[in-house]
Amino acid sequence: MTYSIMRVLFCLLITGHLFAQSAKKEIPSDWFLKDPEQDSLLGVSSERTYATLLKDQPSRRVLVAVIDSGIDIDHEDLKSIIWINEKEIAGNGVDDDKNGYVDDIHGWNFIGGKGGNVGPDTYELTREFMRLSKKFDSADSTKARKKNRKEYEGFLKIKDKYQKLKIKNEQQYKLYSSAYRYTKSSIDSVKKFLNTESLNPESVRAIVTTSPRLLFSKSVVSGIYKSQGDDVDLDEYVAEIKEAVDYYEVIVKYGYNTEFDSRKIVGDTYANLAERFYGNNDVKGPDPEHGTHVAGIIGADRNNNLGIKGIADNVRIMAVRAVPNGDERDKDIANAIIYAVDNGAQIINMSFGKSFSPEKAIVDKAVKYAEQKGVLLIHAAGNDGDDLDKETNFPTRKFLNGKEAKNWIEVGASAWGANQNFVGSFSNFGKKSVSLFAPGVEIYSTTPNNHYKNLDGTSMASPTVAGVAALLLSYFPDLTAVEIKDILLKSSRKFDNLKVQKPGTKEEVLFESLSETGGLVNAYEAVKMAKARKSTLSNK
Repeated sequence: MTYSIMRVLFCLLITGHLFAQSAKKEIPSDWFLKDPEQDSLLGVSSERTYATLLKDQPSRRVLVAVIDSGIDIDHEDLKSIIWINEKEIAGNGVDDDKNGYVDDIHGWNFIGGKGGNVGPDTYELTREFMRLSKKFDSADSTKARKKNRKEYEGFLKIKDKYQKLKIKNEQQYKLYSSAYRYTKSSIDSVKKFLNTESLNPESVRAIVTTSPRLLFSKSVVSGIYKSQGDDVDLDEYVAEIKEAVDYYEVIVKYGYNTEFDSRKIVGDTYANLAERFYGNNDVKGPDPEHGTHVAGIIGADRNNNLGIKGIADNVRIMAVRAVPNGDERDKDIANAIIYAVDNGAQIINMSFGKSFSPEKAIVDKAVKYAEQKGVLLIHAAGNDGDDLDKETNFPTRKFLNGKEAKNWIEVGASAWGANQNFVGSFSNFGKKSVSLFAPGVEIYSTTPNNHYKNLDGTSMASPTVAGVAALLLSYFPDLTAVEIKDILLKSSRKFDNLKVQKPGTKEEVLFESLSETGGLVNAYEAVKMAKARKSTLSNK
């Protein structure tokens, strides 16, 4: 690395442009359960609902399927609420319940095979680029280009986007790798010079030396203290950079890698879209952090005095693994939905999405099947700061024929305070495309190996709504999926003239303009509405 590049990197580090941690208001870890009126936090009001409207009320158990990256089914705060397929005998290698899936005790894994599991995978953009390249980028493709002009023009856009994103992410990987290498070596050099494993800003600033290398190391460490504050944990700081390195490494090695084929691991014939019975019963997978976090939001054990409280108090979680570290595939998602429906799920949470859906027809078919069976589908709107009235985040409630699924809720992400930062800066939105918003910023929930952490995303907002939906169905079991959706949307909390920063811009807009309802999910009002409906029906 040349000195000029080192200098640029150093400037980025000391000004905090790479890894600056924004100052955060101290809020309780369970803020998303709180009530705006009682706690001044814009949560879902679940605790107030249990304490007042549902106190001593009977409930029925609800089965929620989580289609995700996998779930740590042995987690201390989840193991009591994980679904058990009582029709199946564990470990006997026999399909006891004749559903086509052997030993599916807690769910099924559609991205695994006899030889293991898919971890990282390519993006759908990469797969579309590869598919269309064979058709339009070969030496004898002139006829195909002329015959399929519109598709060819679409391919050129895909090719351009693929190449730009590939280069951009390779550059990010190199930048973060360099930042990690030089930050770590600088800290190590200062520690060695001071003969200590624990640095403090006073001792670093007091270093006197004529060594150019040590002077540079001192400048780097001093710059970190200046941009992050004197109380910054240097080890955590370096670990954050390493997380970024690992993140971009997966993107470069797998996401945009045209040579990688994960289906060799699965062992199915992907082109056979009617194929259903493949995969394995390892619902945890190699990296279940995302799915474990989602599951905890919905229904982490509320009575064990450990960790956190989930939103729903009488729930079981079915684990359906179909989402890799990359883009999920339409065939797997369609089969995951069908599996969940056929095995009794009443609500399905889908915290995933992508920008292309080449086999959308089979996903549409699965969504229609869920609709026919009365299963509620809840989907994360996505984290690109996009207007979904103009862009698309698949899967969607809109079918290829133009009609829409009536059992679908699309969820954007919100924070805890009614101010300009109320909407997550990353959250997709859309007056016609997003149903409502729900807490999705700094959500503290379960992670693998009995751990817990904060995560952000519409991936967290979606299970927040799924949890409220499960709560509602548990205490009002006669409600249909469409009725639950209707209640959740109509009971959502409104904010008169609340101006928020529009995601992806510096523009201020009315919060009500960012979703269909202009509201925030509200368990308290939803239960009141369900009670009123029940009272009306009983009086007829």
